[in-house]
Amino acid sequence: MNDIPATASKYPKGLTILANIISYIFHPVFMPVIMAAGVYFLSPTSFAGIDISMFGQWLLIMGFLTVFFPLFTLFLLKKLDFIESIQLHTAKDRIIPLIATMIFYFWANMVFGNIPNVPMILHLVTLSSFWGIILLFLINIFFKVSMHTAAAGSYVGLMIVLAMTSPVNMILLFFATVLVAGAIGTARRILGAHGSGEIWLGYAIGILVTLAAYIYLK
Repeated sequence: MNDIPATASKYPKGLTILANIISYIFHPVFMPVIMAAGVYFLSPTSFAGIDISMFGQWLLIMGFLTVFFPLFTLFLLKKLDFIESIQLHTAKDRIIPLIATMIFYFWANMVFGNIPNVPMILHLVTLSSFWGIILLFLINIFFKVSMHTAAAGSYVGLMIVLAMTSPVNMILLFFATVLVAGAIGTARRILGAHGSGEIWLGYAIGILVTLAAYIYLK
């Protein structure tokens, strides 16, 4: 599980720059919003009767609860010296941010669980994100796991659900999502952020939690 990760210095500079870009774009804090927007545009049948303005309002609410508040909390924690780095390199640094994020994700899940006419697939995003952060917090007590690949695994799990439920063939989009998830894990490996075991465990957590949340909502 804790095999020594590769270091970025072993790779060409251009590759490490690309790995950093991928890591920032697909940072876990952005993934609930990315997943929600992705589902809306990739599977519009899941949002039948929901116009773009209504979805835009929902996305804004989700952005505040799952992106702005966690990032603002992280900023405050760093300024108050509760954490050593906003990169959260150590399991200790992750404890308070994960607890705070858990609260915000719970809030988001309650909001979207009570908004009338919210499609099940959108509620699935918030519920799986909330369950996922709980599991990551518990696992973090014992050892480090890749939060990037856990978030990427959630997206793969979401595409599995769409492939099973959508009247439109989602196979190509599913494989495209798998490729993106693979790129995220490769980027974390190149940067030396995680060993392979931590990366694969992250994928497993994300996929399984999303499928469990779907079964629960179904």
